[in-house]
Amino acid sequence: MFTPEYREELRSRLLARAASDARLSGTAITGSAANARSDRWSDIDLAFGVRESRDLADALADWTSHMYAGHGAVHHVDVQAGAWTYRVFLLSNTLQVDLAFVAEDEFRALSPEFQLVSGTAREPQHMPQPPASYLIGFGWLYALHVRSSIARTKHWQAEFMISGMRDTALALACLRHGLPAVHGRGLHQLPAEVTKPFGDSLVRTMDAAELSRAFGVTLELLAREIGHADAAVAARLEPALRMLLQSDF
Repeated sequence: MFTPEYREELRSRLLARAASDARLSGTAITGSAANARSDRWSDIDLAFGVRESRDLADALADWTSHMYAGHGAVHHVDVQAGAWTYRVFLLSNTLQVDLAFVAEDEFRALSPEFQLVSGTAREPQHMPQPPASYLIGFGWLYALHVRSSIARTKHWQAEFMISGMRDTALALACLRHGLPAVHGRGLHQLPAEVTKPFGDSLVRTMDAAELSRAFGVTLELLAREIGHADAAVAARLEPALRMLLQSDF
């Protein structure tokens, strides 16, 4: 298991390596460390601007080799976000290291969690919250698939879709309270009176009766949040959503 001391030492070593990498035009600390909010379980998040687009692939390959040979990486996964490539490493001591690469002309803060260490960055362009209309659409899509999954006795798929409905309703609640609505980042800040009813939406056993019960609870909570987000859309959706509960499973 990694220690905070190891994490801080490794971050310093990676920043020193970045300072000597002529391909890089800028380096930033991102994530919780950028705002001094790290705790025992925080990972390392660094962002790099690359001077020449043609050097992006080479820089990615070189830093990847360095993480495996020098720091005990056991696997990595890439996450694409626009022009950025986030190469996410798992080290043998369970520390997560996220190294983000982008061409120099796109190197900028995408959130308030951005501390420029060296070089220059373009004007910040913070990622927007997901639109309520987008979340509402996925909410009823999940609900439709819950109904068909229960009817087809695909109980594990039904549970997956109920969880999707719940997550979507909670994301709408985050929007309503001005909290981050992506990846569950704002859930712990929601008022207790908002989150408490969602406890009853959890699936307790994998049978049709229990899935139907959890579906009903989740659908009511989703409908409530849609109503808060857009009363006109909620009024149009409500008859169809309630019809889902009348299905013969």
